[in-house]
Amino acid sequence: MRPDTPAENVDHTAEAALLERTADRYPEDAEALLLRAAAHRELSGDRPAATALYDRLLASDAALDQPFLVRALKASNLWEYGHEAEARAIITGIRMAAPRDPAPWLIVAESLESHDELEQAHETFTQAVRLLLTGPGPGTSPAADGPKPPRTTHPLLFGRHRVRRMLGAEHDAWDALADTVHTLPITLDELHDPKRVWSLGSENPVELEAEIIRLRAELGAYREALSRPFPVAVLHWPATELTELTEAYPSLAEEYPSYDAHLATIEADLRELASSGTGNLGIVTGTVPSYEAFAASELSSPEDPSLLPQYATTLAARGRAVAWPPEQTAPCWCGSTRTYGECHGA
Repeated sequence: MRPDTPAENVDHTAEAALLERTADRYPEDAEALLLRAAAHRELSGDRPAATALYDRLLASDAALDQPFLVRALKASNLWEYGHEAEARAIITGIRMAAPRDPAPWLIVAESLESHDELEQAHETFTQAVRLLLTGPGPGTSPAADGPKPPRTTHPLLFGRHRVRRMLGAEHDAWDALADTVHTLPITLDELHDPKRVWSLGSENPVELEAEIIRLRAELGAYREALSRPFPVAVLHWPATELTELTEAYPSLAEEYPSYDAHLATIEADLRELASSGTGNLGIVTGTVPSYEAFAASELSSPEDPSLLPQYATTLAARGRAVAWPPEQTAPCWCGSTRTYGECHGA
């Protein structure tokens, strides 16, 4: 759930400095850019500098999109370099505030887990899944015939399952729900088996080979997820913006013959990219003033269609991309009142 950063062969200090300069140029994107910069500072080992970036965001006059995520990341970072008391105080504050976003819950629960606070981690994971999947009412377990949990909550279910395995707890309804959304060929029980670590000390070549295969699969998936700093993004123009764009720059009408065709092309392009094996896909939303400013920065004309993919890439690099595809039950990316499964995901 942390901001995406490349896995290796990266000068994290230089990347952080670049992102901080970009945040100064684009203050409207400062939150996403500085979160990524802080992640690079942590990876470079300069944790006090990362804390300074989190404090900069929290002290900003601008309202944050994800204030609890910033606090959670700050707490996790503080604990890593000896500020345990302050980290615990922030975590307690987040749990009391009960945000409806899964990301801060995951950060603080994993932070507790990584410092062997397994009981506290279990309580935090459980509080999160109960709040996000049953609401603030009296429900304490998922309904057997309930809707599939949103993808963003899956890491919470997996984390809770993992901690319960380490505590030796019996499976419950939430663990069963985690099993239903788990898609890897290795079961969660096997993946989270505390005894797996002991197999690394085995002298049996078959056991060692099996464990190496599992570890390689996990490492490969992790590196693949971190291999690109921002999504491969397709540009989306809302209806009013597209009308303004084509009226101001008629030559672009060839790129966008109609709004419906524009939406259909976006979905088709993304499905083609997905079918070719491209991961980490997203959609960025353009505005005419922003596009004109980008063209000016490139010393080019907005009428140049070759600027469009560059503009999309720049928006993605500034943290403006929304992941694609949405959940089938989530609102469609096109802005209609229908769900994705009823609209472009049909």
